Amino acid sequence: MGFSFRDGYLTCDDIRIKDIQEKIGHSPFYLYSAKQIRENYAAYASALDSIPSVIAYSVKANGNVRLLSILEALRSWATLVSGNELRLSLAAGFDAKRLILNGNGKTREELTLAVKNGVMINVDSAFDLEHIAEVSQACGRTADVLLRINPGIDPAVHPYVSTGLRDSKFGVNRERIDGMLQRFKRAPSINLTGVHCHLGSMIERLGVFKEAMALIAGHFDRLKAQDFPVKYVNLGGGLGIDYTRRADSFPTPGDLIASIRDLLPGDATLIVEPGRSIMGNAGILVARVIGVKDAGEKRFIVIDASMAELIRPSIYGAYHEIAFIEPVGGEKKRFDVVGPICESGDFLGKSRELPTPPEGAGIVIYDTGAYGFAMSSNYNARMRPPEYLVDHGVLTQIRRAESFDDYMRQFETGRM
Repeated sequence: MGFSFRDGYLTCDDIRIKDIQEKIGHSPFYLYSAKQIRENYAAYASALDSIPSVIAYSVKANGNVRLLSILEALRSWATLVSGNELRLSLAAGFDAKRLILNGNGKTREELTLAVKNGVMINVDSAFDLEHIAEVSQACGRTADVLLRINPGIDPAVHPYVSTGLRDSKFGVNRERIDGMLQRFKRAPSINLTGVHCHLGSMIERLGVFKEAMALIAGHFDRLKAQDFPVKYVNLGGGLGIDYTRRADSFPTPGDLIASIRDLLPGDATLIVEPGRSIMGNAGILVARVIGVKDAGEKRFIVIDASMAELIRPSIYGAYHEIAFIEPVGGEKKRFDVVGPICESGDFLGKSRELPTPPEGAGIVIYDTGAYGFAMSSNYNARMRPPEYLVDHGVLTQIRRAESFDDYMRQFETGRM
């Protein structure tokens, strides 16, 4: 792991995080381990070693350009859900031919950017197909596309991150596929190169991936029988990570690929789109204790991080392990760990057994590399925190702290 304790102090690739905290001064901040990112990517690469395959990192999990450049150097592809993520990926050095644009509501501007750059596009609906056909014809280009199928499979995760249910806004329902295929045949500017599905996020049950692969492999064979030049079977992403850090066994990328290996058509190239399982445990949120409050039936550790920096606990009820980055010898009690935002829903963890800390103690919220900074906000006029990376023993700032001047510049407008 990129993060481990030594003599009571949490380290990142052998650097004490307390020393980092004291050196940079700013709190809170995000910290990433380049070593852990590479190890997580290597787990997928090893599992896929004997399979024609593509690893396409999901940029929405964390779009910091420096982190994207680490994955680009590993020859990862990238999966995008907006035109600006496309621009970010190009800025990080990705070849446009290694990009896939997803999304259920792609605008014509985003589609034009994708078509002009030769980016592969997922077709999510009938109107999406019409828009891609119009844009590609106007650009005088042929667009390579995948057909995103809604598999109607329940991944048994939080409903907000379930994308493969029948009533989801994503993908084409199976009974509408034949009609879509007829439209593909009448669209000379579109090249249907494969099928795609995505079940959701934080998935632990490998059986749902196996069920989805059986479904889309069958559609791949049907398309091939109808002379479509299909090459790719895209299983999407969604593999969870062990946020509780207590599981005796948790599915790995190797387990995932082993579960679907025998179902993959022999002439297909498999695409997987991991985000959380590459970036999640490679990042942490580091903060300081502001104070401890005893409210009778409840005790609170109030810290200088909040739902503005990490909204997952508030929005999903998500669990993140919390600890101190340094020795804390106070009496162990049960606390809610909360921030200073003016919302009762502003918490990072509830009912955690922790030693009572002194003011100023360093505290860590683990496994925040994915959907941490990416979902941060300026709520309560809080400024987004800086981000740092440890790579080969060197600490580098990879995003500066947002300043109040940065914030105010957004209001510098003129008359229309």
